[in-house]
Amino acid sequence: MDATARSTTSVIDNPVKLARNLIRFDTTNPPGNEAKCIAYIDRYLTDSGFETAMYSKSPDRPNLMTRLKGSGNAAPLMLYGHVDVVPATNQTWEKPPFEGIIEGGYLWGRGALDMKSGVAMMLSALVRAKRTGMAPKGDVILLILSDEEHGSRFGARYMVDQQPGLFEGVSYAVGEFGGYTAHVGGRQFYPIQISEKQVCWLKATVYGPAGHGARPMRGGAMAKTGDLLRTLDRTRLPVHVPPVTREMITTFARHLPFPKSLVFRLLLNPLFTDFIIDRLGDFSQHIDPLLHNTVNATIIRGGEKGNVIPDHVTVQLDGRLLPGFTPEQMIEELRRVIGRSTDLEVIRYEPFPEKPDTTLFPMLADILREADPGAVPTPLLVPAITDGRIFAQLGIQSYGFTPMKLPAGFSFFQTIHGVNERIPVDAIHFGAKAIYELLKRHNG
Repeated sequence: MDATARSTTSVIDNPVKLARNLIRFDTTNPPGNEAKCIAYIDRYLTDSGFETAMYSKSPDRPNLMTRLKGSGNAAPLMLYGHVDVVPATNQTWEKPPFEGIIEGGYLWGRGALDMKSGVAMMLSALVRAKRTGMAPKGDVILLILSDEEHGSRFGARYMVDQQPGLFEGVSYAVGEFGGYTAHVGGRQFYPIQISEKQVCWLKATVYGPAGHGARPMRGGAMAKTGDLLRTLDRTRLPVHVPPVTREMITTFARHLPFPKSLVFRLLLNPLFTDFIIDRLGDFSQHIDPLLHNTVNATIIRGGEKGNVIPDHVTVQLDGRLLPGFTPEQMIEELRRVIGRSTDLEVIRYEPFPEKPDTTLFPMLADILREADPGAVPTPLLVPAITDGRIFAQLGIQSYGFTPMKLPAGFSFFQTIHGVNERIPVDAIHFGAKAIYELLKRHNG
């Protein structure tokens, strides 16, 4: 049976079944094709007594909004999530990525972590709030989005650019990338995202003499490009310690025994930062981008004919800036590494506010401590980007809060977007309860 034809009544009280049904929609982006998945969510909400509205730049890529009406005595709170997912093609999975199989205590499938389980948590919490007669002081807005994984042009960007009035009065929102268990040194930390890095894509152009392919060429554009790539691969940009990262690492150090506490404190000293990172094993992948501006070569273009030596080669660079830094600073840091003979041009820059508003952080932290007595909440700077960067243009502070209690040995960042993406079934229940508690407290 097509997933769009399934009754929603059987999943009203079960966020796991809801997440499972969402995974069964193949919303791989590109192209997305989120319409059937969002139509299913629309029916789930209307069956539960909500009024919904659709907004779309393209009919097959809609966005859905609904509200749990409040008394108007407080500002609205927004929950938002996306239903598109990254590709699972050319990968060997243990379980099919779009069947939503439950086995071994896990729900398997593309989107299990990013972020159909998170959407299920939000939907479940909102419907529960309505069914229990919750009377919030301010509206609770739920926004289900398309296209987060491929630039947000049909999703959050369209909504902010074309429908800004829908967000009137919203100062705070809850989205993805936070509230999951991070096991560090035997303790259970729960990072809550309050900030993210900025996209700063560059085009590097390397020049050299052109010529016939039969003539020996030394030091041409191709060879110089090899030198450029090798240098970028072997060299970090300078150490910086932004306030959010400092607070996170300080929290780690405060709750870990010696000598682990000392190791984390030394991370905050630029004289030792890179030395320590190189000795953290797999954990270095999480810490390194939070203490540096980063750049990776992603696309190379050069030459037009097999027997002609090109006079230039272009390399696209995916740069990510820490909050508060500018593209000009990124270019200057790169110049110190690669020299000044390579042209550098900014081709995409998406700023993010330097200073986050942490007003809701204490409440979110308390919810996690009560849900898991061993929890140590900490603020998080995410090295990637979310739709939060777009809502920030309207002055909305987003918090990454789709809580998941994860077992030791389960790596969130290695599993998300990866082969065999999955989430513990219990983690979905955990998150739905935590978000329901958020709705109670924010409007209580």
